[in-house]
Order: sequence, then structure tokens, then C-alpha cells
Amino acid sequence: MMHSVFFWTSKLAWLLLSPDNILVALLLLTWFLLHRGGSKRLAKRLLTLITAGCLLIALLPVGEWLLFPLETRFPTNPALPKKIDGIVVLGGAEDPNLSSLWQQVELGDGAERYLAFMALSRRFPDARLIFTGGSGSMLDQQHKAADVAATLFHETGLNTSRIIFERESRNTYENAVFSKKIAMPKPGENWLLITTAWHMPRSMGIFNRAGWPMLPYPVDHRTAPGNLLRCELAFAGHLDALRIAIKEWLGLAAYRLTGKTTAFLPGPETRATVSNP
Repeated sequence: MMHSVFFWTSKLAWLLLSPDNILVALLLLTWFLLHRGGSKRLAKRLLTLITAGCLLIALLPVGEWLLFPLETRFPTNPALPKKIDGIVVLGGAEDPNLSSLWQQVELGDGAERYLAFMALSRRFPDARLIFTGGSGSMLDQQHKAADVAATLFHETGLNTSRIIFERESRNTYENAVFSKKIAMPKPGENWLLITTAWHMPRSMGIFNRAGWPMLPYPVDHRTAPGNLLRCELAFAGHLDALRIAIKEWLGLAAYRLTGKTTAFLPGPETRATVSNP
């Protein structure tokens, strides 16, 4: 029950806090003030604020500035031990609804998660493999990420009989809790976690809180090191990066406040030990 309350609350809160939705709401408010007898002075101030905000987003990669400390929290291409007991990959790159409508695998951002999973599964042929991901949709719980992943891995020649597909989780917290019940990891085992680089700090904190220590393997980067102080006209791309960044930082805060992670910004210094559920 509490899992569902958190899921619905987080989804509804994001509808109100997403920067693109805020921008639309401010525009509607400005229109209302101008055309429905409201304060034109306030409308002009709001219009100035909206214009300044749009220009800032259009010209500067503010979202990348917020994502960069998340993407560099854990090293990319880390040195791995010779023995890996298991590999967990978080879903999120697939579009289950479109995949169902078109009857083929439809992917978006984050496909690098799957590429890394396939490569590492071949590099460590004795490792146990887990894909975790159901549906994060508020309205559609019928189409599951795990089903899309199973089709993709089968079509690309990966032996799907090696893979455990966890298909009921709706967010990262449930990824960790539900997958741990399936995997039943033992003390001293080396488990590898694959997810998007900016999502890795929160993911590591959640798995640590669940008592399942992981070795991070971040992929799917959004920032350009060495080119962050640039000025360009790219409103759509910058707004998308800003949206992702704000959502992730809010997620870090929400998960910390609700005790679902070990720290506000988990890092390499935090490492849990295997504990029973």
C-alpha cells in the first residue's frame, strides 16, 4: 500500500513541478490576466519572466550543468573484478505502449543500458542476469518494459533463458526490492548494476538501502565534458535536459526524505552489505 501511495504521489507531484508544465501554466495565467480583466501590470511582469526564462534555457545548457555532477559521481568504464556473480539492468529505455501498437521493439533514450547488458553478459558468461522493469505509467500497467526487453534480447541473439525478467516494478525503489527477492544475493558476491549515468547515484543509494551492494556501471551520458560553458540556440534540447535534471534532483530529495536511499547524493564512499529483507 505504501509503495502505491509513493508511486502516485511522485507522479502527480511531477505533473505540477515539471518545467515545461510550469511554463505552459505561466503562459495561460498571463493570457488570462491580459484578456479577462486581470492586472495587466502583473501580466507584463509574468511575460518578462517567461521571456527571460526561455532565453536562458534556449542559449545555455543549464540542464547539463545540473546533470554533470550526477554523471561524474561514479566513474565511467570502471575496472571490474574477474568474477561477476550477477548483473542487473534497470529498464527505462523502451516504450512498451508503442512496442505493442507497432508489434516491434521501440526504444528511446537509454538504449545504451541494453547494449552494455548484452556486452557484459557475454563477457561474464557465468553471471546471473536480471532485467528489472514493469511500467511506470499511471494509467497503463498492461504493457511491461520486461516484455519489450525479452523480445529485444531474443532478436539480438542473447540467450534469454539465462535472464530473469522482473516485470512488476514501477520505479527504482521497486526495482531494487522486487529484484532482491528474486536474486537472493549472498554476502561476498559481486553484483553489477547498469543504468543511465545521471540516474546512478539515486539507484546506488536505493540498492544500498535495500541491503544489496552493487558495483556501478554507468552508461547513457547526456553531458559534454569540456564543453559545458557554451552558448548555442537549442531550446528544445536544453529544455529536455533541464526537465531530466530537475526530475532527478527532486527524486534524490524525495527518496532521501522518505528513507528509500542512504544519502541525498550517494557516492562511491557508500557501500552496503547484504542484508535479509
